[in-house]
Amino acid sequence: MYRIINAEEKDLSEILELQYLSFKSEAEMIGSCEIPALKQTYEGIAEDFHNGVILKMLNEKDAVIGSVRAFDMGDYVEIARLMVHPAYRRKGLATLMLKEIEKHYPGRRLELYTCTRSLCNIALYESVGYKKYKTVCGDSGLEFVYLEK
Repeated sequence: MYRIINAEEKDLSEILELQYLSFKSEAEMIGSCEIPALKQTYEGIAEDFHNGVILKMLNEKDAVIGSVRAFDMGDYVEIARLMVHPAYRRKGLATLMLKEIEKHYPGRRLELYTCTRSLCNIALYESVGYKKYKTVCGDSGLEFVYLEK
């Protein structure tokens, strides 16, 4: 029904649109538009594509309904921009994408972060084995919690 595969460069505009849509609801929930995902440009996602792994999740009509990225940072792998189209949320799809990106880095230390106000995101990450290890105040004034596995 759903497929998770590597994104191609031609998918980047569609993934960026999904990113804006997905993180808009996050911004509304935490009460701030100062979310890095909402400020990323096409050039930024293209840089991500060339420097990491971007996966896309497709529905039965091959529309992109989710995505996640990972970057090898040397001593750890950063997981970033996990997103699911709002119409497809609460179906376990984010968990599937997270587990799929983790397969690209067996045995590696994985790290991700989210806003401390994103209680649903934190619960999701903890449910698949991530543990909080630090909190950082960003330039925007928002606090971010970092989790590792």
